[in-house]
Amino acid sequence: MAYLVDFKDVSTEGFESSPVAQALAGLRANEARYLKNKFDHDLVLEDASDADGVIAWVHNILAEERDLHIASRPLQACVFEADGAKRAYVFYESGLSINVLYGLADGEKRAVGFKLSDGMEVPEELADKFKFARQKSKLAGTVRGSYFVIKNEY
Repeated sequence: MAYLVDFKDVSTEGFESSPVAQALAGLRANEARYLKNKFDHDLVLEDASDADGVIAWVHNILAEERDLHIASRPLQACVFEADGAKRAYVFYESGLSINVLYGLADGEKRAVGFKLSDGMEVPEELADKFKFARQKSKLAGTVRGSYFVIKNEY
């Protein structure tokens, strides 16, 4: 079932099983606000069970590029095109959010971003591979983030 993210009235819908549901919902709302302001795009997510293809694409990039395998269960995901790039988001039960920016033209930016919800620990599979910078958000509290550049074609 599709879920349109409302960044004005933050809801934990779909995140009830997360130990950091409120913070994850704030992170999701923060992403929705960014996409609306930057690209006039509404963030519409699907339940993970309906987004197997998106999740497999993201997990394939993580495995191939950095031998990363996310232990947490995905809850929601989406993929869309905006500003000449394919963009994917996956939100995990642990409070982790992964986004992929994949420029469609040769030479365009391609990267994977990680964001950690306020109150969650750095996942073991990321802890010794990435340093996380902090940023404040009205919707998400303190967000820690990191990224890496994609080198191959997907």
